[in-house]
Amino acid sequence: MDGFLVALGVSFAVIFVAELGDKSQLMALTFATRFKTVPVLIGITVATAVVHLVSVGVGYGLGVALPTGWISLIAAVAFLAFGAWTLRGDKLTDEEKTKAERSTGSAILAVGGAFFLAELGDKTMLATITLATQYGWFGTWLGSTIGMVAADALAILVGRLLGRHLPEKAIRYGAAALFVIFGVWLLVEALIELT
Repeated sequence: MDGFLVALGVSFAVIFVAELGDKSQLMALTFATRFKTVPVLIGITVATAVVHLVSVGVGYGLGVALPTGWISLIAAVAFLAFGAWTLRGDKLTDEEKTKAERSTGSAILAVGGAFFLAELGDKTMLATITLATQYGWFGTWLGSTIGMVAADALAILVGRLLGRHLPEKAIRYGAAALFVIFGVWLLVEALIELT
């Protein structure tokens, strides 16, 4: 049970912070201006659960196939790259914003489909793959899914309460710092393991 709780906690924290300021969080805010909050959150949750289930499957498979020292080294490099990617920032293009605002049909299907496509190859998906190489698949899947939904729910709540976006620069720097800290930690683990 301890391994599950560690996987749950680490995955929740990493994905929650990685999602802050991400384009899918901006999509959540946009969808929430058009649809009711509950269907938006249901669509986000379903899409996130599916994408992260695929992610942990890939990550767990890699974890079984590769020696742990090399996995830690690859994960360290990945987290340092995620830190740089986060510093670069993420913007919602006009085309993506238009799709979010003009989606027709069921809100849950519109939101779920948009989020599923937006998350494929996104840094949170890649971070989930990386985390699954280090921790158990179920705790990583559950933690990453809850972390992403919580971050998107926070964006919706704050956006509705304050009528403006979260302070993007501070969030971006904080998320990048967290990725760098995890990257350095994994790099030290890898060097210890490989020597």
